[in-house]
Amino acid sequence: MKFDTTTLETLIDTTYDSVEGYRKAAEKADTPGLKEILLQRAARRQETLDRLNQELVRHGGSLVTEGTATGALHRMWLSITDMFESGDKAAINRVEEGEDYLAEKLEAALAMDNLDPQCRTVINAALAEVREGERLADALERQFG
Repeated sequence: MKFDTTTLETLIDTTYDSVEGYRKAAEKADTPGLKEILLQRAARRQETLDRLNQELVRHGGSLVTEGTATGALHRMWLSITDMFESGDKAAINRVEEGEDYLAEKLEAALAMDNLDPQCRTVINAALAEVREGERLADALERQFG
């Protein structure tokens, strides 16, 4: 039975959108230190994206090099709302929303029983990295919120 790459493709699309979300949040932030933290998280999330993409290729899929249409629409909406909202608190709120959404997607994938052990390991590692992001967002909320 051939592995269905749809789950990985969806996770990759969402993770790509997350990388872009961190970059946008860094643009929104006022504090240089917060901008740097968010850009570092974007780099970490890019590493997670790369690992997921490698797993997709291992299963015969093609590299995903751009986000979803839904993500593009969401980013367009955020661009519109950017006119009304900026600063550290807005940046942190965006990060928190994105982390929660991505964690839900990863957890749903892990609940599936058709993942091979290596794929499950890659997705578990991605979830652990997202959980780090959630903890960071909580700490940033306490510090800047």
